[in-house]
Amino acid sequence: MKKAFTLIELLVVIGVLAILLTITLIAINPARQFAQSNNTRRRSDINAMLNAIHQYSVDNRGTITPLGIPVDDGDPLNGSEALVIGSGVGQVDICALLVPTYISALPVDPQDGSSSDGNGAPVSDCTQAYDTAYTVVQSAVATNIRITVAAPGAEIAEIITVTR
Repeated sequence: MKKAFTLIELLVVIGVLAILLTITLIAINPARQFAQSNNTRRRSDINAMLNAIHQYSVDNRGTITPLGIPVDDGDPLNGSEALVIGSGVGQVDICALLVPTYISALPVDPQDGSSSDGNGAPVSDCTQAYDTAYTVVQSAVATNIRITVAAPGAEIAEIITVTR
């Protein structure tokens, strides 16, 4: 008589393996890991853009007027005046003033932004259409202008905004 596994034994082993695999996938949660990675990139992108804007301001005696960044009137009922950094109508086109002098390329949101090649790569050619999907606004206080850059496309219900 030959010794072998019975069908029930094989099904039990497969069932146990399936349960272990499910537990492992839940613990790792790759979708959440990707979302956290994208949010980390967004924070880095926002800081890089703010650094470039402030370097531009320093080189131009504190003025940022040529950048065309909208002014927030401070009225919460009026909504935010923040505009998307991009080359389209109703957007803030700051690429030519910042690239390559203050930043090598404008970062683009890892999921929502688009560059001329359509793959979301950073924008280094300011003559092409682009949309970073990041927003920018400046405070209305003339003595202490503060710039806010935000990532409205942040994942995991996070709000990513930096003001300097």
